[in-house]
Amino acid sequence: MDTRMNEAGSPAAAALVALDWGTSSLRAFLMDAGGAVLAERAGTHGIRHLPQPGPAGFRQALAAIAGDWLDAGPGLPLVACGMVGSAQGWREAPYVGCPADVATLAAHAARVDDAAQRPLWIAPGLLYEPPGAAPDVMRGEEVQIAGALALQPALARRACIVLPGTHSKWAWIEHGRVTAFRTYMTGEVYAVLRGHSLLGQLMAAPAQPEAVAADAEAAFDAGLEAARASRPGDLTHQLFATRTLGLTGRVPAHALADYLSGLLIGHEIVSALAQGDPAAQEDAPLLLVGEAGLTRRYAQALQRLGRAPAAELGNTAPQGLWRFAAAAGLIHTAT
Repeated sequence: MDTRMNEAGSPAAAALVALDWGTSSLRAFLMDAGGAVLAERAGTHGIRHLPQPGPAGFRQALAAIAGDWLDAGPGLPLVACGMVGSAQGWREAPYVGCPADVATLAAHAARVDDAAQRPLWIAPGLLYEPPGAAPDVMRGEEVQIAGALALQPALARRACIVLPGTHSKWAWIEHGRVTAFRTYMTGEVYAVLRGHSLLGQLMAAPAQPEAVAADAEAAFDAGLEAARASRPGDLTHQLFATRTLGLTGRVPAHALADYLSGLLIGHEIVSALAQGDPAAQEDAPLLLVGEAGLTRRYAQALQRLGRAPAAELGNTAPQGLWRFAAAAGLIHTAT
């Protein structure tokens, strides 16, 4: 378990314990009344890796990562987001429909109790059901969106928030509410194709490290350009080019993964920017939220495709969980 404490903070000032509880990992944040993170811990007890099955395993994982914080502050409110609220989690927090904001999430929170009968409030996910189209869902990202808007309040009026990842989310915001969103399985498709398909067989580690950066950038840009020039139905044909470009030597073996990445990210961006949602128009700013290396890659792609993002943020879940707790009346906020 990794533990970090900000020099300016101490557990004595704590006002909230917040959990970002996913499928494979669990992160805990000790926060003060102003929303600052006093301490942070990370563990491997995601919902699929509990110490034991069932509610007892969830309680044990919670005690392991934050039990001392809760014992030192018995009255600290406790909130969580992520897959802990899924049908496979501790208790299901059913999806709520769009449009929705953080107050909507707080009004539909689900409750469980830890081993000491302290309540844990779990944020629900979001459901979007566009007319005449398949439904879409998110769980965990809705809290990251709330945190992003807390950090960039000027964007709450109208914006598009992009959360790259295994399942990338594009969420359109109007007056602080998520009005629509789309999910793209870009990261998962990339991992499957690279690790479990014919395309990955030619990909190799670079023999000359000094050539890596230039080759990688050129290959990524080539993938983006192929996506920009594509016609409906072209993707599976273009995917095979990852192999033929390697066979013919037009793209070095060590840069083929970058070509594949550019192609898939490019198709995602072209599709998302073509949607009819009002905030997808050019006057609505784009905000990137997520892991720094991945948001940088998306920022590069957006710039190449003519839509540079207004800002890039890291993990905004702590700020979102704090806003969720405040909206639920669990803490008295300090500004």
